[in-house]
Amino acid sequence: MKTVENFLEYQILSASKGEKIESWNGVILRRPDPEIIWEDPNFKNYENMVDATYKRSNTGGGEWVCHTNKAKETFPIHYTDLTFNLKRMGFKHTGLFPEQAYNWNLIRTKIRKSSKPLKVLNLFAYTGGASLAALKEGGVVTHVDSSKGMIEWAKEHSLI
Repeated sequence: MKTVENFLEYQILSASKGEKIESWNGVILRRPDPEIIWEDPNFKNYENMVDATYKRSNTGGGEWVCHTNKAKETFPIHYTDLTFNLKRMGFKHTGLFPEQAYNWNLIRTKIRKSSKPLKVLNLFAYTGGASLAALKEGGVVTHVDSSKGMIEWAKEHSLI
């Protein structure tokens, strides 16, 4: 797995038995993650820091339960010189997959080192982390997603 060291505003604080606690620019979120099958004995040390917890519904989806006023519905997060507008969504997402930062770096480097303008086709683009990275370096981007809401959200990132 490739990782980045310079995502200063995102951190996984703890992960244990199907849940993770993350810091998103100082907003602490607790949400389910079924891939986490191990136990972290320090998980309980972070529970009292949580600003919002995602609770799954028995009928599908779920909702965020806010514990502090820091858990705003939308909030910014930065990665290098990119700014994203995160949102607490009803399906536990925030609109950004921070593990993709390594790929954003690759895209930016490729475009920066190219001797000609590069065109980028971002299929299943979601909220556009890769699109924003390519645009920042002068790439010509076609951003495609089946959800109009996700495309509108991607536009919000570039307006921040």
